[in-house]
Amino acid sequence: MTLPEAYKSQVQHIQESFKFKPNSEGVRQASPFPGYTVITPPYEEDAANSAFYDALIQYQQQLLELPSHEGLIVPVPTNSLHFTLADLIWDSAYRDACESNPNFEEDLRSCFTEIFQSHDKLLYLGNSSIRWQMLGLLVMPRAIGVCLVPQNEVCYANIINLRRAIYQNPKLVGLGIEQHYHFTAHITLGYFGEIPSDFDREGLALMFSNLNQQWLPNSPEMIVTSAQLRKFDDMNRFYREPDWPTLDFDSQIVEF
Repeated sequence: MTLPEAYKSQVQHIQESFKFKPNSEGVRQASPFPGYTVITPPYEEDAANSAFYDALIQYQQQLLELPSHEGLIVPVPTNSLHFTLADLIWDSAYRDACESNPNFEEDLRSCFTEIFQSHDKLLYLGNSSIRWQMLGLLVMPRAIGVCLVPQNEVCYANIINLRRAIYQNPKLVGLGIEQHYHFTAHITLGYFGEIPSDFDREGLALMFSNLNQQWLPNSPEMIVTSAQLRKFDDMNRFYREPDWPTLDFDSQIVEF
């Protein structure tokens, strides 16, 4: 996914994201897009990974400075950058769930309290932190970000075990939560805005490839310290209340 050949193919399919729409003055703003997700703490709350995110913000800025069409990439606010561990529910599915079940949000949080408490009792593999490293640029149909790869198989297994505990939970399934995508570990840096019909897609692929080559020797690493249930109203902010469930990984690490 980070090879030049992949970029050539992927840029042929990029589309404008509906998550950011131009206002009356032509400035793109986040569109309403409510839902819930499980993520690592966003940059503004993740002191353990400040150096990682500082590097990522520099990369984001380099993306925005590429000599491409103005408005091509709408940046994600730096304070909300995060690693998504498990997509849950969003947009019309979320609205429908709330309409059909007035207690949906309370039930969802209750489920995650149980899931995290049960997972808390499991033995985590290994005796070190869960570390993931940036591998390179990732081009998606409506967004662009960076790929993450686990430091080793144990780091991967710990995240996969958590995802399995979430998506196979009967109560969550009963609430309409299901796995929609295969797991492609990444952090989104921006969404695609206006794409002219005569846009030079091959030129863009070359710029992405050249930029990726510059990043590869300096791939930052992040520590996954916790998994948190978070709510969002749009793609600008992911928030939680102090009493919402969270799973702290570092406190779970034991010798296997």
